Amino acid sequence: MAMLTTKIITCLAVDDEPPALDVVTRHIAAIPSLRLAGTCVNAVQALAMLQQQNIDLLFLDIQMPQILGTQFLRTLKNPPKVIFTTAFRKFAVEGFELDAVDYLLKPITFERFLKAVNKVMDLPMQDAPAASVKNETTNDRFIHLRADRKVQKIALDDIIYIESLKDYCKIVTTSKSIITRQPISSIESSLPAGDFIRIHRSYIVSLNKIESYTNELVEIARQELPIGRMYRHEVERSLKTR
Repeated sequence: MAMLTTKIITCLAVDDEPPALDVVTRHIAAIPSLRLAGTCVNAVQALAMLQQQNIDLLFLDIQMPQILGTQFLRTLKNPPKVIFTTAFRKFAVEGFELDAVDYLLKPITFERFLKAVNKVMDLPMQDAPAASVKNETTNDRFIHLRADRKVQKIALDDIIYIESLKDYCKIVTTSKSIITRQPISSIESSLPAGDFIRIHRSYIVSLNKIESYTNELVEIARQELPIGRMYRHEVERSLKTR
């Protein structure tokens, strides 16, 4: 069952039973491709962690106080991949209806744990980078972004602007808006600097799509977006040289 990928998957383990949490933690530590971001003993702690960090994979107990793991998963708008860990078979059907990658029954052996993790490694979403750019001809340039449990291909020429929403970003294109769970800085690093510019800590815009501007805002797609004070000089320089 050797894993052939070098991708690092960031994990969060949630279980109200310390012994069970210890088992999952040890199993994660034994697999180089997994990085443990933290452990939680209830859904409230887990929600806080998910809001603070980008989590790729959630090891989630089901029978917990306050709210079941399956109920908690239903509350998440853009959940990470999930492997349920539980002592009860009765939740299996519901777990798979929620698109869980796997369903592990306690006590969890390392062999069974590794088999579940390999399923995650085989998913297309895990093989593709969070945001990547293909630079060939103008018509072939695009980025890949994770959204709605899929990797979506977005042409660079279609992007109008990108807005930061804390741990998420909204990519506004000529045809639709896409919400992806990653910081704006990671998307910015994947965009060609000659075509896009950061005008504010919360906004990146396509230079070709700007309709007009002042020293305080740009007008783009009938929207007025603010220019941050620390970005003002670079924005003005870039716009004057186009």
